[in-house]
Amino acid sequence: MRISLNWLKELVEIKLTPEELAETLTMAGFEVEDIEDRRTWANGVVVGKVLERQPHPNADKLSVCTVDIGAAETVNIVCGAANVRADIYVPVATTGTYLPNIDLKIKPAKLRGVPSNGMICSLKELGLPTDIDGIHIFPEENMVVGSDVRPLLGLEDVILDVTATANRADALSMVGIAREVAALTDGKLSIPPVAEVENTKTAKSITLKISEIQACPAYIGTVVENIKIAASPEWLQQRLRAAGVRPINNVVDITNYVLLERGQPLHAFDKERLQSVGGGENLIIGVRFAETGETLKTLDGNIRNLSTQNLLITANNQAVALAGVMGGIETEVHEGTQSLVLEAALFDSVAIRRSSRSAGLRSEASGRYERGVNRAELEIACHRALSLISELAAGVIVQQEISDYRPDASTWSHSINLRLDKVNEVLGPIELGTETGELQPEDVEKILTALGCKLAKIDDRNWTVTVPPYRYRDLEREIDLIEEIARLYGYDKFCDTLPEKSEAGYLSLEQELIRRLRAYLRAEGLTELIHYSLVKPGEDKQIILSNPLFAEYSALRTDLISGLITAFQYNIEQGNGALNGFEIGRIFWREEEGLQEAEILAGIIGGDITVGKWSRGGKEEAITWFEAKGILESVFKQLKLVVEFQPENRDSRLHPGRTASLWVKGNRLGTFGQVHPQLRREKDLPEAVYVFQLELDALLDAWDHDDLLVPKFSSYSTYPASDRDLAFFAPVKVTVSELEKVINKAGKGLLNSVELFDEYRGEHVPTGQRSLAFRLVYRASDRTLTENEIEPVHNQVRSALVEKFGVNLRS
Repeated sequence: MRISLNWLKELVEIKLTPEELAETLTMAGFEVEDIEDRRTWANGVVVGKVLERQPHPNADKLSVCTVDIGAAETVNIVCGAANVRADIYVPVATTGTYLPNIDLKIKPAKLRGVPSNGMICSLKELGLPTDIDGIHIFPEENMVVGSDVRPLLGLEDVILDVTATANRADALSMVGIAREVAALTDGKLSIPPVAEVENTKTAKSITLKISEIQACPAYIGTVVENIKIAASPEWLQQRLRAAGVRPINNVVDITNYVLLERGQPLHAFDKERLQSVGGGENLIIGVRFAETGETLKTLDGNIRNLSTQNLLITANNQAVALAGVMGGIETEVHEGTQSLVLEAALFDSVAIRRSSRSAGLRSEASGRYERGVNRAELEIACHRALSLISELAAGVIVQQEISDYRPDASTWSHSINLRLDKVNEVLGPIELGTETGELQPEDVEKILTALGCKLAKIDDRNWTVTVPPYRYRDLEREIDLIEEIARLYGYDKFCDTLPEKSEAGYLSLEQELIRRLRAYLRAEGLTELIHYSLVKPGEDKQIILSNPLFAEYSALRTDLISGLITAFQYNIEQGNGALNGFEIGRIFWREEEGLQEAEILAGIIGGDITVGKWSRGGKEEAITWFEAKGILESVFKQLKLVVEFQPENRDSRLHPGRTASLWVKGNRLGTFGQVHPQLRREKDLPEAVYVFQLELDALLDAWDHDDLLVPKFSSYSTYPASDRDLAFFAPVKVTVSELEKVINKAGKGLLNSVELFDEYRGEHVPTGQRSLAFRLVYRASDRTLTENEIEPVHNQVRSALVEKFGVNLRS
């Protein structure tokens, strides 16, 4: 809100400079975003009188003016305004003046060969809003040539742009800010009393019918006759311009003025137009919610399609305004208005917020209603507006109707018990020079009294505090009072208290492990993905939401694979290529014993993982099952986990002959496999796409935490290794992992590594078998192995394979 310092000084005593006041308000929670010193806008601009105006000899649109600026000699000024003429008083920027709003310094110049010493100014050039094209012309009353124009234009003012917090609805008015300044600076408040205006009660042309008393607990409708629409007096226009409001006419300006002064939105309807819209002389002013299909053309010229959330003001049940937001254009006050109906009402903040959002329209009025308007001062604001209308527009009040469903006045303020011990416990010690102390009872009483609260002592350290009606929304509990005490006493006056021993933050063990896991997966070329937990319903064991935002996303996901396949398909369709990615997220399902959830790691691999596409003429190659499996094995190797792959055929989405279950230390870890060809064709996926899904808890439990957090050096042998090849026929049903397990167990001690390097099926291989060739590497850490040491161990391996699987040795 823009605060005029001159206006504020009429309401409260101010001894601070604008900068000091801005600092004080900011420290109290009202951030001053900008200080607009208007005194610099027209420094050097004086009142001048145009004595003579002649057309420019060399330009059709320019005039040569002789101007009296109160100096010893008149000055010659070339002016391009169409409304310049002789015998008018105008603002003149003299030579040497700097106009900051247009970044111009006035210097002697020649315009088309004619000397010009100064500039006749428009309001826009002085930083003031106006609808008039051309120079500003002063009224001829009491004009002193050569005098400063700033008092005449309201430019001897300073504007503070103040931001109030959302809970301080009372601070969206000049009176509210004045109360705050008085409490902060001990300044004397001078809020003028508002007397009730005389009501002649000579007419009975309106009645009230409030259908929604919860949305509109109070409504005052006043009929005013004999209105004389004219421009507002200069003082009123200046105050509106200072607040960023464009003056329109005296009646509309008065409603805006009271809005700024008291924080109470008002609206004036043209009575004859209301009767025209309502279709009768007798008006029933109503408040109801809109019906589907209704429309209203608002003051901004837009036609609004209304919904059942829009609260309306009606005339004989015809919509004439969006209640608390904006009036309708068909009933606005205009130059020919002779009688009006003034609305002063209270609207429910929730109803106005919904109505405003539904219409996509926010206004100064709706912003205040949404935060909460002071219900105790509705009549005061109404009387203030009516007295100004009587004074400035010659209005005569002929009827006033009131609908009041507000709670009893005794409930407009409430009492809160306040304990001094609690205040000091929450706020801590205060600085008293070189020593520290605590807040005293007199400090608390002074602050709360300055805020308008009434205190009744329970004892020396406890009070019952009665909150003023204009603070009933934000002062509800004891802690709210404590916050006010701290705010007004000064946050900077309390001692800084830090913990005696501060400790650096750290990640939990699980967080550290998951971070490492993410890093390993990214290092393998997988991109981390994040999907919504909400999916379409229709699967077994799904948990269905009872209040979903969208019907198509009304269930919780039971796995991550489906989402990854959909993401893969989407990337292909968008031309982004195949997707290699992983996701860590939660899945949810329903069991007989209740609802279950788990943390899952899943991934999808289908893109060419090589970077040497140039060597193949830019052609991509489908990734093989072993290459995709190798990515997982590389991650497991970095995790120092030994994971077994066992054939499996449980998931219908995966290829029955290319799917494996993963096991670690005897516990099932998850699934890895190729997407089923039928599903691949349905989704139009590439030839080979692989997915995996692992239980994150099982993976973390199997991980050697100590080895992760404290890396250990493993010594390596400096002695050469000796390798042996072992070839044999083995049944197809026997997996390589089973064979490797037996080999490692039999060669334990000297066997360093086992690697499968050849597989053959076909001619000369017995039916139901395959030829496998392994390379066994033997090594000792303290010596070079001899043939006599290696041969017994190698024979032991051979014997174990024959005994366990009945293999037919070929070497």
